Amino acid sequence: MHRSASRLPRILACAAVPVMLVVAGCSSDSGSKKESDASSSSAPGAKKSVAAVAPAKFAELPDPCKAISTKTITSLVPKAKSKSGSPATSSDTSARAGCSWNGLDDNGVKGSQYRWLDVGFTRFDSDQALGSGAKRAEDDLTKQLAKTRTAEGAKKIAEAPVSGIGEQATKVTYDLNKTGEDFKYATIVARTGNAVVTLTYNGAGYAGAKTPSGADILKDAEKAAKEAVAAVADANAAADDKQSSPSASPSKSAKSSKSSN
Repeated sequence: MHRSASRLPRILACAAVPVMLVVAGCSSDSGSKKESDASSSSAPGAKKSVAAVAPAKFAELPDPCKAISTKTITSLVPKAKSKSGSPATSSDTSARAGCSWNGLDDNGVKGSQYRWLDVGFTRFDSDQALGSGAKRAEDDLTKQLAKTRTAEGAKKIAEAPVSGIGEQATKVTYDLNKTGEDFKYATIVARTGNAVVTLTYNGAGYAGAKTPSGADILKDAEKAAKEAVAAVADANAAADDKQSSPSASPSKSAKSSKSSN
């Protein structure tokens, strides 16, 4: 576990890399009815009745680097290189966005503690062909969990549902050895409406420092995940307020016009 201080920058450069990152048919005893039905269905302009999918709950995603409070970032990632975080590359931040933080708390001869936190958001619109946004989000949650379970080199993988985080959430914990050190990992995958939040938090002790407790890593991950999920609703509430607020009321405009005369 002991490492010289001169090797830490090179080691941490490796440690910072995330381990991932509905046809209707009818039958009849009458041949004439079949012919009638066929004639009717093939007539020009005939339309099939298709049930409409439920509209998507959320139209926006939060700024991923502001979805978790500065206070929480300071607590979970001491000595973070950037408390404002590093945004993930995205061609459409209203559909997919993410942010990460990492830092080394150097305690000299007592060793150092490394922490890494990553949060990702994915939003799904309702589509007549693909299904409702909520259903599509449920499917994506399943896919995200499958990816987490198959993390290369992961050991002691444990999975269980989590209450109090979105409409549904699952936690996955595991151990992983990287750069010669033992890391503790916790990933929370949650769904709120038509959005999926995937949050991963991990840590390790360097230069002789004690490996963090898996229970502590999970507890902190759940705390951050709750904030991230709440940020989705907050972002959409803010967008709704902005759209419903007029730039100036008629009475104010009238008064302004009168005073200018």
